[in-house]
Amino acid sequence: MSTTPPPPRSNSYDLAATFMCGLPFALAAPKPMIVAAPVPSPSRYRRQPVYCTDFIVRADSGYHKLSDAFGRRIGWTVPHSQSGFNAARHHLLRYRSAGSERLFEQSIGPLVTPRKVIEAVIDGAIDIGPLDSYVHDLLERYEPHTAAQLRTVETTAMMPVPPLIASRSTPPDMVKRLRQALLAASADAEAAPMLEDLLLAGFASVDAADYDSLPTQARDAEAAGYPLPA
Repeated sequence: MSTTPPPPRSNSYDLAATFMCGLPFALAAPKPMIVAAPVPSPSRYRRQPVYCTDFIVRADSGYHKLSDAFGRRIGWTVPHSQSGFNAARHHLLRYRSAGSERLFEQSIGPLVTPRKVIEAVIDGAIDIGPLDSYVHDLLERYEPHTAAQLRTVETTAMMPVPPLIASRSTPPDMVKRLRQALLAASADAEAAPMLEDLLLAGFASVDAADYDSLPTQARDAEAAGYPLPA
């Protein structure tokens, strides 16, 4: 007896939800749907869906402020990264004098990931690098030996944290239910241990417009003739 497989359901779909860096999200057209944004629990974030970039050096180096590393080597991740490139470059604009082209002898990248920036600083391949502050917090929590080899010499302003986004093909009602569940997580006893492990206070609602300042930072740097953190 032969059997015929059932036809595919006409209402089938995939839930594609993931975190997306704020800069490519702000530049995307059309944009994916925002589900929610994480709220890091360390005190410096003040229970807001924000993060920043830490400029890190080796803990045993002679660099105690960002300008101490000028004339040396800076690293970066990838040009479409907010924390590992755009925020660092925008922050460095304030140190450039009129007509100056470089603050550092070498600009080394793409190092691609925060982990590679960490390794490059510790191994001495670069003297200073930008590190996602939330990654830095997790490093201090779960790899204290590694974190102890690093020191923060300066930090950028806070910026909107990468949002959890969903594919535009995801039904809006599913996105709504997922958003509601995440927003309620901080009051959920079962979710509490997971949030604690992730150094999260919970999740918050955010709008696409909250990320509009990130491309503005990129345009300001380009207009100043500063294509790289250099």
